[in-house]
Amino acid sequence: MTDIKQPVNEQFENAVPDSKTLVDLVIEGIKKIKGQDIVVMDVSKLTTLTDYFVICSGNSDTQIKAIADSVEDEVRENSGEKAWKKEGLQARSWIILDFINIVVHVMSKEKREFYNIERMWNDAEVTFIENE
Repeated sequence: MTDIKQPVNEQFENAVPDSKTLVDLVIEGIKKIKGQDIVVMDVSKLTTLTDYFVICSGNSDTQIKAIADSVEDEVRENSGEKAWKKEGLQARSWIILDFINIVVHVMSKEKREFYNIERMWNDAEVTFIENE
């Protein structure tokens, strides 16, 4: 009798990517559409709602939507994950993509300055990602 072995990639088929891997995919999706002022906030020690916020700015409602679409595509294509909840797709001045462990905020510069999420969560560990 012969042992039938599964190909290596099939054994990870149902594996959920860890939060840091998802953050990397989100950042890649943002960079593809030239999102600006990317900030990763580790809020895992401050709340049970999520592990990370990833925040970036877009220059227009068209770019904001394109960034959100790019993030969704990058995450889905490379991890199989989909956003659990999406908000702001119609107004396009602040789009939120909730991947459970990561919440992505794609904002106009005006909304970002006004709501200043970074200040509200100022106890979080913050990583600034350089613009390309």
